[in-house]
Amino acid sequence: MQLLEERIRRDGIVKPGNVLKVDGFLNHQMDVDLFNEMGKELRRLFPSEQINKILTIEASGIGIACIAAQYFHVPVVFAKKSQSINLDGEQYVTRIESFTHKRVYDVIVSKKYLGADDHVLIIDDFLANGCAVAGLIDLVENAGATVEGVGIAIEKGFQEGGRTLRNKGVRVESLAIVEAMNDETGEITFRSQKE
Repeated sequence: MQLLEERIRRDGIVKPGNVLKVDGFLNHQMDVDLFNEMGKELRRLFPSEQINKILTIEASGIGIACIAAQYFHVPVVFAKKSQSINLDGEQYVTRIESFTHKRVYDVIVSKKYLGADDHVLIIDDFLANGCAVAGLIDLVENAGATVEGVGIAIEKGFQEGGRTLRNKGVRVESLAIVEAMNDETGEITFRSQKE
């Protein structure tokens, strides 16, 4: 998606340790107009009428998932990273290691909101090592539901996550795939994709 690539080039900051800082428009301050275009593109990439639920993980995936959901006309469920008094009843739980935060989370979804009849599109802001997406897939499979695909805003193509998921037969569509980035020059190279 050219619009997203242009925005990453203009406002993204490459930091040491393969970190791409996009908090000015994606995962701290959110550009809703950009999210709207991303939502339209995700709907184009996933035209299936079977999709009846979108699943993401708190917090950065929620905004993108909610905007995209208006094009699918389905609810969004987000996996919580911590137990709270508001979470009651039976739950699906899996463990996820965060690349960005360098810690392991137990992520939780109430069994009320994910079941065997669901056809789920997973949406997240980043795909690096694939741990978050793999954990979300685990939650969907534990529910007996079907993963219809994974929609990602930015994939770090030089890390293993996307390749690993695709090799397992998971349909992954990323709106921008970063092929390489240099923290000294700030240069970001994108993988060419068919539009």
